[in-house]
Amino acid sequence: MKSSLTSTVPARLRQLLLAALLVTAVIALAGSGAQRAVAVAPAVASSGELAASERHRRVMRLVSEVVDRQHYRQAALDDGMSSQIFERYLEALDGSRSYLLASDIAEFERLRYQLDDAIKDADASPAFEIFARYRQRNREVLKHAIALLDTEPDFTLDESFRFDRDHVGWPASEDELKELWRKRVKNDALSLMLAGKSWPEASDILHKRYERVGKRIEQITADDVFETFMNAYAHVYDPHSNYLSPRNSEEYNIAMSLSYEGIGASLQLVDDNVTIMNVLPGGPAAASAQLKAGDRITAVGQGNEGPLVDVVGWRLDDVVQLIRGPVKTIVRLQILPDGANPGSKETLLALTRNKVTLEGQAAQKQVHKVTRGEHEFKIGVIEVPSFYQDFQARVAGDEDYRSTTRDVRRLIGELRKEGIDSLVIDLRDNGGGHLSEATGLVGLFVENGPVVQLRETDGHIEVLDDPEPGVAWEGPMVVLVNRASASASEIFAGAIQDYHRGLVVGQQTYGKGSVQNLYPLDRYALGPKAGFGQLTVTIGKYYRVTGDSTQHRGVEPDITLPSLLSTADVGESTQESALPWDRIDAAKFTPEQAGMPVLPVLSQEHEERVAHNPDFVALEGDVETMERLRTQHDVSLNLAKRRTERDAFENDRLARENTRRVAHNLAPLSAIAELDKTEAPDTVLDEAVEIAVDAAQLPAPKVPVRLTSLEPR
Repeated sequence: MKSSLTSTVPARLRQLLLAALLVTAVIALAGSGAQRAVAVAPAVASSGELAASERHRRVMRLVSEVVDRQHYRQAALDDGMSSQIFERYLEALDGSRSYLLASDIAEFERLRYQLDDAIKDADASPAFEIFARYRQRNREVLKHAIALLDTEPDFTLDESFRFDRDHVGWPASEDELKELWRKRVKNDALSLMLAGKSWPEASDILHKRYERVGKRIEQITADDVFETFMNAYAHVYDPHSNYLSPRNSEEYNIAMSLSYEGIGASLQLVDDNVTIMNVLPGGPAAASAQLKAGDRITAVGQGNEGPLVDVVGWRLDDVVQLIRGPVKTIVRLQILPDGANPGSKETLLALTRNKVTLEGQAAQKQVHKVTRGEHEFKIGVIEVPSFYQDFQARVAGDEDYRSTTRDVRRLIGELRKEGIDSLVIDLRDNGGGHLSEATGLVGLFVENGPVVQLRETDGHIEVLDDPEPGVAWEGPMVVLVNRASASASEIFAGAIQDYHRGLVVGQQTYGKGSVQNLYPLDRYALGPKAGFGQLTVTIGKYYRVTGDSTQHRGVEPDITLPSLLSTADVGESTQESALPWDRIDAAKFTPEQAGMPVLPVLSQEHEERVAHNPDFVALEGDVETMERLRTQHDVSLNLAKRRTERDAFENDRLARENTRRVAHNLAPLSAIAELDKTEAPDTVLDEAVEIAVDAAQLPAPKVPVRLTSLEPR
């Protein structure tokens, strides 16, 4: 479920502090002429209206050249695309339909089919014209919102607020806009009061919040406006092509170097809330095991006792500066958990800042022991958080440089000595990494043959083969994935499935089967500080050895396991401009010899086992509850009713948890707040281990078989 809306500045599209590109190559722009040096003036907002500079015009021309020549989609920049850019730009500015009026949109309709010509002419003035109106309306709305705080609303009225406005129209009049904001302010206040604030306290917090947002609106720079418009253009081609302004290029480079000091999490703005996109392996957030994707940061405090600063409505980069800090210092985060209703009880999490380390990203092993009858099975589990490689050590000639493939080979050797019967490779939340490590890891389980196919913009297809001699593990294996398993993870899981080498279990994967190149645009300008920023452009797609693309569809598991991640909210298929699924000719490969068709047998054993598993039943209950919340579009503005709904939600969770605890002879909890997340079972992993035991008991060949069809699925 989306959070309640609050005042906002335009969300910077794709402003991720940590990004994991499967391929990050820097290539020259063929045939581009050298650009003259451009002096970079400080991008400071003034009392007047913002406008595009000569530098912006040069960057626009350069960006359009690169996209036109290099993007995989090879789509013409025409009126149809202009219409899409128009809609995406409005969405970036006012996706909540809470500032601009329908009359504003009608006035700007004259620009709908002119943006393609504007881009070709390197004219960004239409973007600045629209932004000027947006900022005007923002000022008016914030003034009205602050005035509303002078009078306490009637929280006994039976009325509701539509917080999910993605599919509603813009307000038809100023009166309708004011009514929208009356309810919006009331909901913001009600949410604070549900969290224990009195009306005077809530009013004071919101007064400061709205004033702060107003100041930040005035601090928006011409670079910010230009970046938002350029991304509206780039994202029409696909969601992974992005333009980064000079300031955000700096942030991106810091993030990719993993040299910054912070908590190790990707952040983005979602409906004005600073939201965890993912938790990076090897960082403090991952070590805490208490922060997950979808959690919203509502306040930040320094040290153990520093005051909590409300950050709702802040610019993302300003929040980052609050969170980032020296190693070994403490930052406190006030968290509204993913899926929690607005006004739900927030949690306070203290993290010790540290550097994200390669060691923290490294694969790790454990052994699970499962008794079946008189036999005890040993199942090796190798968690692979990312596809990493110590590139600097490799280039320096270090023969012992760390990599995913090397570490997993070593761990398999150690597990062999412990006498394991089966193996689980855990790729949950693995967002990808080095392509060479994905192909190398496949090579540990497949004797030889192709691993993945790469189709480039010009249609050329390259087949990448297994680079690893021999096989490190020939026994039964299970690959565990979820919706956050992406890119290189999907290459590995798809290859294991296509070779009939193991069983893929879990959730349909993300579906990112595209390749991006990074273009530092300053390389195409004379002078040391052109200030052009940088551009990522999608230049290829990956295909499985069967010819099926991993793009959009991802990898479908052989056995589906529940997850709190919703495929309706997360994944490539949720992106409007995502490249489509397709297929090419299959590569020449030889799958494992099929024994009896065991998948139905394993599926039946799984279904019978989980039907009465208290942990599984509790997890499925949580998933059902989250799905109901996800489809909710409005909330009551009656304080008593909201409190009752919140209490019912928490009591429902408490009942499920206590049923589970009683089944395990654990003491029940008196309140859900007593639940220690670190003690919760990993129900999905436990079931993957059980499936691995099932596979270990099969007659030779001891591998589950999935008959691969070369027809589209």
